[in-house]
Formats: sequence, structure tokens, C-alpha cells
Amino acid sequence: MPLLPEEPQIHESVQGPRVAPATGRTAPTPRPVPGPRPAAPSRPGRPGPRPALPTQRAARESGAARPGAPAPAAAAPQIQLIPASAEGALDAAEEAVDLLLDSGRAPGDVLVVTTGESHPWAAHELSFGETAYWAQHDAGDDVFYADAAHVSRAGTRPVVVVAINGGAASATTALPVAHTRAGSLLIVCGDPQQINSALGAGV
Repeated sequence: MPLLPEEPQIHESVQGPRVAPATGRTAPTPRPVPGPRPAAPSRPGRPGPRPALPTQRAARESGAARPGAPAPAAAAPQIQLIPASAEGALDAAEEAVDLLLDSGRAPGDVLVVTTGESHPWAAHELSFGETAYWAQHDAGDDVFYADAAHVSRAGTRPVVVVAINGGAASATTALPVAHTRAGSLLIVCGDPQQINSALGAGV
């Protein structure tokens, strides 16, 4: 019987991972997938570390007005009084800010006003000039500290915290202005009698 030349055999392709021939080439490395950005370090001059908030929280989420924007026509802000001496008012205000941030308030929701000595953060930031200082206010992405002399320039924020840490005359003029800057909550740390007198009503 004559021998026929062998026909080439056709193999079915098998599904599975393809093995690259060893030609000296290396497989391309996968590109890194973008992930969440690390939390920004706290600014120098800020007393103590602040708890990091989830980056998804923002002032827009809480219906906050941007700084400088007119307050929405709504009910008068709630007033909360924290009795404190002039020496302890700033510490009480800092504790109030920490509680607000812990409860989920965005840092940009909060304005802190001092009637006596400036907050260390404000003094530090003002050392770089007023333009840079107010640019941070306008950015609205962090707690902003201002003294009584500057409160009229500050825009509306959902929460205003006032530390009556001295300057009786400053407190009398700053409190009513701070009241108009508070969108939903005004927290005042100081002597209750002085606060009631300055606001012209019991709290």
C-alpha cells in the first residue's frame, strides 16, 4: 500500500492564558490605579492635631453657603452658650470646634471669632500678608479664624463660634455681627451676662 504524505494535523485552540514566547521581552507593568489622596497635614500654628474627616464630606453636602455668599432666607440661627472665663474662652471654643468636626461638620462650615487676643492660627497666617489670609477664607475648605476687627469682612458660614477672650467693647460690637454671619448655629463661649447684654436678648 503506497504511503501518503502525512497531512498536517490541525489542533483545536484551547481557551486559556496565552503564554508569551520567551523572546527576552518583559510583560508591560500595569499602571497604578488612582486612589484617595492622603489627608493634608494640619497647618503650623493650629493647636493640636485635628481628627481626619472622610474626604467625601464637603460643605456642599451639608447645604452650606460658600463664604461671602449671602445667607439664605431662613430662620434665625440657634444660639448656644458655653459659660467660660475670658482666660478659658479660647479653649472652650477649640473644644466646640473639635466636637463639631467629630460630629461630621465640614471644616469649611466653621468660622471662629475672637474678641481679645487673636487665635494663634490667625496670627500665624496674617504674618504672610492679608491677601493670602483672606484667600484661605474665600477658599472655604478649612476652619477660618478671625478677630473681632475682621468679622465684618467675613462671609456667612453655617456655624460661627465666638470666644469672648477679652475686649469688652469688641465683644459688644462683634457679637451682633457674628450673629448675622451664622447660617444655622452661633456658639458663644464666655461670660453669660456679657453675652446676653451684647446680643440684647437672653439665650
